[in-house]
Amino acid sequence: CSRWEEEKKEGGVKWMQLEHRGPYFVPLYEPLPEDVQFYYDGKPLKLSLATEEIATFYAKMLDHEYTTKEIFQNNFFHDWKKEMTSEEQEIIKDLDKCDFREIHKYFVDKNEARKALPKEEKQKLKEEADKIQEEYGYCILDGHREKIGNFKTEPPGLFRGRGEHPKMGMLKKRIMPEDVIINCSRDSKIPEPPEGHKWKEVRFDNTVTWLASWTENIQNTLKYIMLNPSSKLKGEKDWQKYEVARRLKDVVHTIRAQYRKDWKSKEIRKRQRAVALYFIDKLALRAGNEKEEGETADTVGCCSLRVEHIQLHPQLDGQEHVVEFDFLGKDSIRYYNKVSVEKPVFKNLQLFMKNKDPTDDLFDQLNTHFLNKHLQHLMDGLTAKVFRTYNASITLQEQLKALTNPEDSVAGKLLSYNRANRAVAILCNHQRSIPKTFARSMQVLQEKIDAKKKQVEEAQEEVKKAEDEFEDTKDAKAEANVEKKKKLLKRLEEQLAKLNVQATDKEENKQIALGTSKLNYLDPRISVAWCKKFGIPIERIYNKTQREKFAWAIDMAGEDFEF
Repeated sequence: CSRWEEEKKEGGVKWMQLEHRGPYFVPLYEPLPEDVQFYYDGKPLKLSLATEEIATFYAKMLDHEYTTKEIFQNNFFHDWKKEMTSEEQEIIKDLDKCDFREIHKYFVDKNEARKALPKEEKQKLKEEADKIQEEYGYCILDGHREKIGNFKTEPPGLFRGRGEHPKMGMLKKRIMPEDVIINCSRDSKIPEPPEGHKWKEVRFDNTVTWLASWTENIQNTLKYIMLNPSSKLKGEKDWQKYEVARRLKDVVHTIRAQYRKDWKSKEIRKRQRAVALYFIDKLALRAGNEKEEGETADTVGCCSLRVEHIQLHPQLDGQEHVVEFDFLGKDSIRYYNKVSVEKPVFKNLQLFMKNKDPTDDLFDQLNTHFLNKHLQHLMDGLTAKVFRTYNASITLQEQLKALTNPEDSVAGKLLSYNRANRAVAILCNHQRSIPKTFARSMQVLQEKIDAKKKQVEEAQEEVKKAEDEFEDTKDAKAEANVEKKKKLLKRLEEQLAKLNVQATDKEENKQIALGTSKLNYLDPRISVAWCKKFGIPIERIYNKTQREKFAWAIDMAGEDFEF
């Protein structure tokens, strides 16, 4: 039997044996060379080691937009002062008088030097990294040697956060062995802490899958060392996620009928739940949990939408009952969409917004707990998130059916695949900023296209010349020459077509992130089946890391798989 189908364990037990080396701690701070100086108010100032280390975090980020933001500067300065000696606190009173430029230049030069290292030096560094990976990057889990995902602790630095995060610039402290809880099996060789240190605690909890954990100091959240996505445990979890989404397919019609009925419910709370569910289902919005104010950037999801986030238009651009959404979602990504909704939804929204201020909750009687409890009642294991997975996967499957032309070349089929993936990314609002290198790489591609066009034109001339020659001589050699020239022309035309497809793909993709949905929302068996059906090598869709993560799907899915 394959490793995906080994015996299941009972009662929440995730493993019987777990042995590992513990986390790899990032190297300690190396002081700056004597000739690299920090200046205060124009004069060089020798900093204590701890203060200097934090100064380098800021210096490294000088050319980053973050360091121009007031909130980042204030948070940094506040945390930096706390770590200074009392003498330093007396002198350093104003961030504007601090000059980090020499330190910044030192790190830029160091980086350049590393990039310019000769090949054998680079190879040496790679071998050292591989050695650490071999030693710390694997564990033994129930007799299998499994890869660990993130086996290194995060280095100290300044917190960045996404969007306008209120805590940006705060000091992310160094993780010490004393902060770390180790989890392994009782009979295993318990990992040794680095010399002179001890672990915070050693646990033997086989109902969880993490190997080590600690609390990070900025959000006070727990961080875990987990197994790599390619491991059996993670693969099983991934597989189960898509199986739950497939079960939704069988009951989604009943659920839709139910929420439509609830639009007319006597209870306002039920109406709000039904409209929210309609948005989650139709627009693949995230559920939107409640959040502590001032702890994170002001982002919302469906249940936490405020009145100010939507505008109602009885008529707009030739459509009726249009809702215009404009809000910041997860990671401060803007969601902007104009959607024509059904009339009862529109009427309900008017009702929910009545006599409310812009900052009031749209769904004031609804929270994610109440919504998910209702969903669990409709189907075992159903939460709002499952709708996103379901709608993403079903969209990919339908789009692939609609767009793939069996007669197309491989490049043509891959363009269709990417277009189907784009439809999903747009549904899920997975955006990216246009890559800095976009214009340049587009220009390079365009130059290739122009050169190829010229070759095609020349080849057309050659064919014409050969045909004329054959007309005159009618001999076999001239006839063979015509065939040869035509073959060359056909090859060049195919190459040109392929380049044009690439350009189209690149242009359509410049602001859309395909990776998020590919890794997290799309049942990989849909893609594997599509590849097998149309004879596309799987590596054209999934890179090596993705193929490892989706080994279970590549193993399981035949070309007839239906989500």
